[in-house]
Amino acid sequence: MNNKKQCRFCANPLQHTFVDLGMSPMANSYLKAEQLQRMEPFYPLHTYVCGKCYLVQLPEFESPEHIFSDYAYFSSYSDSWLKHARDYTDRMISRFGFDQHSQVIEIASNDGYLLQYFKEKKVPVLGIEPAANVAEAAIAKQIPTIVKFFGTGTAGELADEGRHADLLLGNNVLAHVPDLNDFVKGMKIALKQHGIITMEFPHLMRLMEENQFDTIYHEHFSYFSFITVKEVFASHGLKIFDVDELSTHGGSLRIYACHSDNSSKLIEQSVSALIKRENDTGFNKLEHYVSFAEKVKQTKRNILDFMIREKERGKSFVGYGAPAKGNTLLNYCGIRTDFIDYTVDRSPHKQGHFLPGVHIPICEPDKIKETRPDYLVILPWNLKDEIMEQMSYIREWGGKFIVFIPVVRVID
Repeated sequence: MNNKKQCRFCANPLQHTFVDLGMSPMANSYLKAEQLQRMEPFYPLHTYVCGKCYLVQLPEFESPEHIFSDYAYFSSYSDSWLKHARDYTDRMISRFGFDQHSQVIEIASNDGYLLQYFKEKKVPVLGIEPAANVAEAAIAKQIPTIVKFFGTGTAGELADEGRHADLLLGNNVLAHVPDLNDFVKGMKIALKQHGIITMEFPHLMRLMEENQFDTIYHEHFSYFSFITVKEVFASHGLKIFDVDELSTHGGSLRIYACHSDNSSKLIEQSVSALIKRENDTGFNKLEHYVSFAEKVKQTKRNILDFMIREKERGKSFVGYGAPAKGNTLLNYCGIRTDFIDYTVDRSPHKQGHFLPGVHIPICEPDKIKETRPDYLVILPWNLKDEIMEQMSYIREWGGKFIVFIPVVRVID
């Protein structure tokens, strides 16, 4: 574990604050009732930007083994995310022709939410997932899964067994990696000579444009612009030849990479276009990054101003969801049960627990029908359309939906 203020990519000293969200618990450290009276560890949620490569990052305060070995997030509880996974599978097979002779390997494969769709199409799959409890769910679906962290060590073991990927993919894992260089080196080792890598991760440009500071938490070690991620991959002999801009997680990138000497993959116009947009926006200048902090402080004041005003009018608030992003927002703003009575979540792995830091109880969704709140705060705002459809019945008693990001917005 290394919490020195040194860039995890280029080792440059970290001297410039991106945003400081104060002290916060681990965002996925949900508590049982018997833990509420015990000391709870809080760590600095202080992000820096490297003045050399512009990688936005958090120092490492807890090891990945501690954070991810027993994990509360199961991907299969979001219908829209499952649709995203199915659509991705169809697109990859259509574009690159993967079939029963191909090998698809997913890094951080979670509960098999995506690989199940390749398996349905008879494409051989392998998952690599560090959380044993989550990997068990994938194995129960007959998705071959190795319970390990990915890096040069695991990639080397696979290579020794003759297992290389025609398609090596990772969704929302790149940000979770403290040893970024070892991880990307491992991808190069695990990739066949003419293989393809795809990685999806939240786009820093969208995070800043839309004030998504709640996506900053300790499990996310790095926050990438396209300019920076391209430099990281190039330094390890991988070229990014295409990029898709996605709506998932508030705005993500899907990058397509291959070995640098793979001449069969020409660099698409989308690459140069996105670099130009980022440069025009200021992502090649330090001043652009350090301007973000004041915007976040103003958002906190606006959220609290709205909630105080409505509570004084006698209005009640309940949360929907128990996502990591919600825990960042609630802890930064100091929102506890004096504002939000409880939150609900579809995942039985979270129900009956309490949110870290703020100790708001997590209940089953049906509880909302019993208490009939005035406002339902959608904490996973990236899934708001799906949630509003599921919970549309709150309008029967005049209940309203509300999101806090990018701005406080009430939806009748």
